[in-house]
Amino acid sequence: MQKVRPPVPVSLPPFTLPSYAKINWSLRILGRRQDGYHDIRTVLQTISLHDSLHFAPRGDGKVELSCDNADIPNDERNLVVRAAAALRDRLQIQEGASIVLEKRIPAKGGLGGGSSNAAVALLGLAKLWHVDPSAEVLLDIGGSLGADVPFFLLGGRARGTGMGTKLALLPDTKPQLLLVVAPNATVSTAEAYAALRATALTTTDPASILPGSRVDADFERSGPLSLHNDFEPVIFDIEPEIRRAKQALLRAGARGALLAGSGSSVFGIFDDDETRQRACAKIQAEASWRVFPCVTLSRDEYWRAMDSYCTPLLRSFNLASDTGA
Repeated sequence: MQKVRPPVPVSLPPFTLPSYAKINWSLRILGRRQDGYHDIRTVLQTISLHDSLHFAPRGDGKVELSCDNADIPNDERNLVVRAAAALRDRLQIQEGASIVLEKRIPAKGGLGGGSSNAAVALLGLAKLWHVDPSAEVLLDIGGSLGADVPFFLLGGRARGTGMGTKLALLPDTKPQLLLVVAPNATVSTAEAYAALRATALTTTDPASILPGSRVDADFERSGPLSLHNDFEPVIFDIEPEIRRAKQALLRAGARGALLAGSGSSVFGIFDDDETRQRACAKIQAEASWRVFPCVTLSRDEYWRAMDSYCTPLLRSFNLASDTGA
């Protein structure tokens, strides 16, 4: 049995880490598994839109979360709280922490905000509590919290298969200028998957996939020139305003636009900043939607943003860097 660590003296000053959002360049639903979950094939990409997590030590052994958005729960419903509990339990930690979450990533927007918060909480608390968990431990904890959490321990561009937790690093593409639009509509992940439920999605054969979701030969190169999301037809039917947001991006000059994850945000790709600025102003004038100018974030940029302690830990992740793994 692992020995319980004694409390570490409260000495580390407060610090802040960014918690970045993601988009999916491609998202294909391969089939529904017998356990009710779905097998997917996706290419994920971190972007510069981010929340902030502020960490400070506590001497009473409690972990408390507060948030500047009253709509965000600060109890066990929040993945940050669950990440802290899982890390404490796994490493037998007794120290406490005060965590303040500044939200900017739209909730239920398909941008992975909650999963990103959980991953950054694991990294930040490891630093705060002076522990050095292995990459395998962090990936295991992350996977138990949510399918997207392990990706946010890596950043950059990666392929996800299975439930999305089996990851392989992909080479970063050149930076892309983006506009993320959050319309006045929300679709939960559960609702999005429920809309896909059909006979064709129930399979015991991992090679069997939706006829409209054939994995094209250049899937691994999915990026700004190869956009696809199997959720779009059903999400657009559930919330037509999300379709209108995509159309608004294309009309405003985006050379491509796509639903972000399982929605409800959409993103557009722009060739130059002048076009993007005009599009941002036009969309904000036409609708009461939130619009976020941002850029894609490479893996090195992601790691550097996580400060000097977390960077060596992130670099210890031994995942394949090519698409064949």
